[in-house]
Amino acid sequence: MNLVRFKATPILQQLNLEERLLRTSSDNWCIINDGTNASTIVTGMSGKPSDLLELEYVLRDRIPVIRRFTGGGTVIVDEGTIFITLICNKDAIPGLQPYPHPIMSWTGQLYGEVLQGIGDFHLRENDYVFGHRKFGGNAQSITKNRWIHHTSFLWDFNVKNMAYLKLPTRAPKYRLARNHDEFLRPMKDYLPTRSTFIEKTITSIGSHFLVRPLQLEEISTPGDATFPQSTRLLTEQELEDAFATQLDNFSSQFLRSGFGMWAD
Repeated sequence: MNLVRFKATPILQQLNLEERLLRTSSDNWCIINDGTNASTIVTGMSGKPSDLLELEYVLRDRIPVIRRFTGGGTVIVDEGTIFITLICNKDAIPGLQPYPHPIMSWTGQLYGEVLQGIGDFHLRENDYVFGHRKFGGNAQSITKNRWIHHTSFLWDFNVKNMAYLKLPTRAPKYRLARNHDEFLRPMKDYLPTRSTFIEKTITSIGSHFLVRPLQLEEISTPGDATFPQSTRLLTEQELEDAFATQLDNFSSQFLRSGFGMWAD
């Protein structure tokens, strides 16, 4: 497995690299990015900003919004986020069926090795949690011959940033409608340093693969093959249009409720 490590690389650059390696490489990869350079919202490929984001605040504060090439939920990431991505061929792990639940189960075991004896770690409804509080969110994509599993780990987070995100309509049952500050827990409460977690993760991966560190400039794909890049930054116009839709929906709901009727 090729290992590439970054620090504070823009999340858009990281996602573009991951998509390229998934589509055009035939190697197994682990990509680790210790933080990103600016607060950024990332949605799943089918996510609608009007359903997911408090767009008034997003537009006011000019928070970038990226639509990534994988499914999964919406996150806001910053320098307090640790990103770890695994990109594998379907036959890379003996006996592992290339479907969402088996992959999720295997990665849960992998991080269980990393966090053995630390907090009450377990995999819960596709989230990594300490007890009943989430610290890692996952997204996956499976192609004909390969799969990707990437995780945003909350080493730390700014509670104020969570105001940009709506409570999801399809939340895991264990969330119990809790607000973000009641639902999330930073890893810094359990581990001494970020590097401790990263190094233990590399050690755990090394028990399953022969790990080969690479520098970014060493990464190449056959002929640097091109393909339709689906990860992209949403434009301000797209966000403004989504905000207009959000306001229209709110007005329609208000009128249907009867509260929009004026009495003489």
